Amino acid sequence: MTANYREQLQQHREQKQTQFATADNSPIPPADRGDAFPGLDFFDPDPDYRFVLPLQEYDDPETIRVGTTTDGEQTYRRWGEFAFTVDGEDCRLQAYRSDPDTARLWVPFRDETSGTETYGAGRYLDLEPDHHLTDDGWVLDFNLAYNPTCAYNEAYECPLIPTENWLDVPIEAGEKDYPGDPASVTNSTPQRQSTGDE
Repeated sequence: MTANYREQLQQHREQKQTQFATADNSPIPPADRGDAFPGLDFFDPDPDYRFVLPLQEYDDPETIRVGTTTDGEQTYRRWGEFAFTVDGEDCRLQAYRSDPDTARLWVPFRDETSGTETYGAGRYLDLEPDHHLTDDGWVLDFNLAYNPTCAYNEAYECPLIPTENWLDVPIEAGEKDYPGDPASVTNSTPQRQSTGDE
């Protein structure tokens, strides 16, 4: 992992901290922003959790229904599978799309840190078109793993992690659990979590 990559990752994290602490569209309630914002917590960058992998795309992507934190459902296409190794353990993750015409992939996961060092319901990875390297495959970088918005504010409706993407290894990379208390649900209509393919 180059110094330039570390600087870019740090810049990305600082921008997220600023956005959460000050922006009008932050999932953090206004009373908890600014000086009251407890900040976000991250694992140190680790090159062992950055992979370049082929996506084994399915010939006929299956439509699945994914439950949400508000007892709803969202629909996705199971687009393909990534296979990789963490600490000698073989791992597989499904990649999803909500729109078959988009080039983005959504890769949610739970791992052995979920509920201890990281958010209990799991974390997300969004793979944008620039993560797709034409010759080598996709960049799957767990240093970019992030929490769903319901980790900060329970008023959001977030898709839950399909059990097929529960890993039996710790992924000690990316965002840790939110240091503050998530805002409680009010009587307002839940806001839908925007995943990377929407």
